[in-house]
Amino acid sequence: MSGLFGRSASLAPQDAQAKAQQIRGEVQQQLALAQAQELINKLNEKCFKACITKPSDTLTPNDQACLMRCSDRFLEAFNIISQTYVQRLAREREAASGANLLPQ
Repeated sequence: MSGLFGRSASLAPQDAQAKAQQIRGEVQQQLALAQAQELINKLNEKCFKACITKPSDTLTPNDQACLMRCSDRFLEAFNIISQTYVQRLAREREAASGANLLPQ
């Protein structure tokens, strides 16, 4: 009988774990790429809307300066939000692991 992805269903446990870890890594990479693309798309959308009032073949120096400021601010805000979120997750993990250690 053929297993998932056309391989034999009788993989050794360590081989199955290694394959599962490899698949998880690939999925994480794809998610990270999709998130980066979404970030760039949102940045482009918001900054274009804010800075480009009269679209033309070229960007004026004012357009370029506005786009740079907008991009910088957008990325700063994203970084602050990301750091805050990571810190919150760490606190929640610590609280959850501390709660698991308490005697019942």
